[in-house]
Amino acid sequence: MSHYLFSVMHDYVNNPPIADPTKDAEMYARVGAFNESIADKIVFAGGLEAPSTSTVVQERDGQLLISDGPYAETKDMVGGFWVIEAADLDEAIALAQRATVACGVPVEVRPFQADS
Repeated sequence: MSHYLFSVMHDYVNNPPIADPTKDAEMYARVGAFNESIADKIVFAGGLEAPSTSTVVQERDGQLLISDGPYAETKDMVGGFWVIEAADLDEAIALAQRATVACGVPVEVRPFQADS
């Protein structure tokens, strides 16, 4: 079995999450049902606060810098994620297809690096 990261990509500029309580309640219900259906495959999952709440910590030229985030200057950012265990990429993609339907936004699938 391999581990995969499912990044839930939100457009925080044009379609921020938690904008419509009714729509969001329906989405949370769909995601909850999806989570229950794959509970044996979830290693860890969670939703994230808005990018504006982030803090960026980095080293540059021997100096440690701390600044308000987000780090990336883009409208699409990770709004939540799943770490799942799947037999292979095909199974992970099949699960991600169900995940994107549940949450209503794109889901990026990335394998973890293999242990060396």
